[in-house]
Amino acid sequence: MANHKATKKDTRQSARRRERNRYYAKTTRNAIRDLKNMSGKEMAEKLPEVVSMIDKLCKRGVIHKNKASNLKSKLARKVKAANGIM
Repeated sequence: MANHKATKKDTRQSARRRERNRYYAKTTRNAIRDLKNMSGKEMAEKLPEVVSMIDKLCKRGVIHKNKASNLKSKLARKVKAANGIM
C-alpha cells in the first residue's frame, strides 16, 4: 500500500478514472451492439452518434486510435451493406 500522501491520492484518482473509463467503454460497446441489431435505415441514422462515442473513447485514451479506426470502418461497411450501397 502507498505510504506517501501524493501516492495515496494518485491511487484514489486512478481508481475513479478506471471506473469512469469502464463506464464509457461499456456504454459504447452496448451502442455498437445495438447498432448492429438495427435495420438499414435506422443504422444509417444512428451511425454518426456511435462513431462520435468511439472518437471520444479514443480521445480519452481508453482505446487506441487504430482500434477506433477499425471499429468505425467495420460499422460503416456494415451500414453500407445493410442499405444496399456498394
